This record gives sequence, structure tokens and C-alpha cells, in this order.
Amino acid sequence: MKIIHISDIHLTVPGEEMGGLDPHARFAQALADVATHHPDATRVIITGDLTHWGEQAAYEALQQAVADLQIPVRLLIGNHDNRKTFLSVFNDHPTDGAGFVNYAETLEGVRFIYLDSVGERTHAGHFCETRRTWLHNELANCDRARIFLHHNPMLLGLPAEDKISLVERDRAPFRDLIAAHSAKIDYIHFGHVHAPIHGCFAGVQFASVASTGNQSIPDFDEADLLKGAPMAPSYFVLLIQGADTTIHQMPFTWEGPIVTTGTRWEDWAKPDEAAQ
Repeated sequence: MKIIHISDIHLTVPGEEMGGLDPHARFAQALADVATHHPDATRVIITGDLTHWGEQAAYEALQQAVADLQIPVRLLIGNHDNRKTFLSVFNDHPTDGAGFVNYAETLEGVRFIYLDSVGERTHAGHFCETRRTWLHNELANCDRARIFLHHNPMLLGLPAEDKISLVERDRAPFRDLIAAHSAKIDYIHFGHVHAPIHGCFAGVQFASVASTGNQSIPDFDEADLLKGAPMAPSYFVLLIQGADTTIHQMPFTWEGPIVTTGTRWEDWAKPDEAAQ
């Protein structure tokens, strides 16, 4: 099974920039790359910050952008999104009984669980008791699962970034919930931090994906200011076989030369040595 993981597309009202970039052009490049190279993907999963300011026109642009994609798309919301406006545009989008954008589906025997980690007028993540109860029920009633959300539910050792991780009061009980079901959770995937970060949390492997816009620069000392730059964007290709996962980072905007090289020992020898 091949899954495309995209995050933090930060769409604006068309024509408006975000961080000095055109987020619509970047997102279109990503989708074109996916359509060209990965038409066999099972899903495209976009883990939040679908828009930059939560505006209706931005969601309508997103709706149009994915309308003709031949791969089914799954959408999650992030801290830059507005849940009410999102649901007014994507008015048939699934939610849980409490109105959160929590939903799930089963793919090849694995429960793909999509979480709503958004709070009210805050960039930090929230996952309250109501949402944890919903997640517990999903995990309790499946054999294997894979979780997608926007916010990093763990601290990453980056003080400024960690200020807007899942808030402390929700972080510990969320960790306990993951730990209790860790044997059946194959992976946790998220965005939010605009960088590829990998590790293990409560016994479960995790990976965050870069943004299609600006990328963050890790700073292990800065306590307040997030650092970023218009570095090359990318998305992930997840290759899943049973409980095994391989993650490829795809740099979709490169337009320079590409060098091809063979895999024989001689193909990597210095030219004068190869001639002997």
C-alpha cells in the first residue's frame, strides 16, 4: 500500500502570498508530482493547516484543487484552520458525534484514524477527554491502526516549537492512551513542525513531514521564536507492507540537472581507475 502524506499547505485567498510564497502554486506542484509519479497511491492524506487564515475562499480553492485528483484525499485540520468554515465548505465531511473532525476508515485490514487536534484561537494542540474517548473506542475495536493528526503530541526538544505542541494537560493522557494500545499502532504521522522529524513515542514510531511552503530550522536553544526559511519543500511517500513502513521524502520542486549512476562497483570508481 502506498500513501501520500502532505501537510501544511497554508492556502490563502487566491492571489495572496504566505511567507513570501504562492501556496497555491506550491500545492499544485505537489499534486502534479503525485499524479505523475504515484497514480497508484491508495490515499493522499493532508494533515492540517489546509489554509493560513481559515478563510472560506481558501477552502473553496482547496476543494477545486483536489476535485480532479484520481486518488482519494483525506483532510485533517490544523491550528491555522477554522473548523466551522472548513465544514461549511466541505459540508459532507465526516465528524464524530461531538462535531470534531475525527473519523476513520479501514484499509487492507488497518484502521486509519484521522484526528482533530485543534483548539480555540490557539496554535497549540488540544485533545480533550471527549476526543480521547472517541480515540480509545476506535483503538479498542480494531486489530491494527495507524494514526494521523496535525500537532506533534510529544515534545521534540525544540523549545519554541514545543510551546505549540499538544498542551501539557492533554499530552500525558494522550501518551497513556497510545501506550495502552501501542502493540496495535503501526505509526503516528503528523505535520505542524514543517520539518521531517522521526522517533518513538510511547512505544510507537512517529514521523513528521515537511511543508509545501516554508520549512522550519531546528533551534535547540531558542525559547520563543520559530525559525524558518523558503527552503525546498517536500512530501512523503509511505510504503506500507503489513506492519512495516518505509518513508521516502520527495523534493517535488527541483528543476536542476539529475545525474544517473549505475550500481556496479566499477560505476563509482575514479575515471582513471575504471579505465584499467
